[in-house]
Formats: sequence, structure tokens, C-alpha cells
Amino acid sequence: MALIKDLIVLTADKNIQFAVRGILGRHTALGIRQINYDIFVHPERDPGCLRRSDAFLAAFRTSYSRAIVVFDREGCGREGDGRTDLESQVESAIERAGWNVANLAVLVLDPELEVWVWSDSPEVDAALGWRGKAPDLRTWLVRNQYLREGESKPMRPKEAMEAALRQVRRARSSAIFQELAEKVSVERCVDAAFLKLRQVLASWFPAS
Repeated sequence: MALIKDLIVLTADKNIQFAVRGILGRHTALGIRQINYDIFVHPERDPGCLRRSDAFLAAFRTSYSRAIVVFDREGCGREGDGRTDLESQVESAIERAGWNVANLAVLVLDPELEVWVWSDSPEVDAALGWRGKAPDLRTWLVRNQYLREGESKPMRPKEAMEAALRQVRRARSSAIFQELAEKVSVERCVDAAFLKLRQVLASWFPAS
């Protein structure tokens, strides 16, 4: 009989895949036990996760005990819907495909994954190639109107990240997201989808 793994994660792209991999590798920081998991990328990206997660996951219902879907609100095709509405819609569809709703969670990143990048951790400067530079990254973001004075996150997190990388001639890569996920304190990210991820992992896989 095949071993049933703890968790399957369906993501919209490699950037999210690498970020989630970095997070799941930090079981001690998350306060959970070590888990065995697989992460897949939906071939139709954000719209595929929104509209066809149920079909994708139906084939894995007896192979994994829990399931998580992660995609961006920006680019999913229903940007006019709120994050929690989209999550509920997809969770309901997956439940109809045979999953127990208590064993699944959908995370919609609002507006996109890059919202997880921005915290006050010095690891952000390092990962984006800004360590030791003058002006520092946040000063540069404010001066170039990517960030409002006194706010913690840029209004358009993806554009801000891409501009910051261009400024220091650093290539954008999925590895940056994994590096940040592995190094930035999990306490520093207060994004709603990230907090939901922490909560479901803690409830599903508590440390023994």
C-alpha cells in the first residue's frame, strides 16, 4: 500500500513554489512537526488554480492527507472579487470534488506573491542586492514613489521589487523568493494569506 503523504501544495508558478518550499522547510520556526509534502505548479497558472484546482487535486485525494492551493489575485481573471471570496469559491469547488473541507486551504495572495517580500527585515535588502548601499532600499523606494513614507509595504509590490532589482542590476529569479522564505523571520510577515498559512499548518501538523 502506497504511503499517504502529509501535504500536497498546488501553486500558480515557480516563484510561489520556491517561496512555499522555503517556508515549509522551517518547521521549527512555524511550530510544526516535520512533514512530507510535494509542490506542483498548475500549467494554467493563476486562472488554472482559480478555475481548475478541483480537477487537478481530485486525482490526489487518496495520496495526500491535506491540500493547499496558492495563487495571486492579480492575474487570476477575477480581480474584482475579494481575496476571501476567491478562497471560499475554490475551497467549495475542491470540496465538491471529494476533499474534506477541513483538510484543505486556499490562499489568495493580494495582489500577488511579492506582498510577502516586503518586511522590515535586513534580509530583504540582502536578497535584493541592496546590502550596504546608499541610499538604503526603503529610502530609495520612497524617493521613487514606490513606497509611502511611514508605510511598510509598497502599493504595487511586484513593480517595486522589479524596479529595485533593476537598479542594482540583479536578475529576478525564483531563488530570491526561496531565500527570503528561508531567512526572514516568520513573525515579520503580517500579510493575511501568510497568517492563514501559518494557522492551518499549526492546526494540521502541531509539533509533538
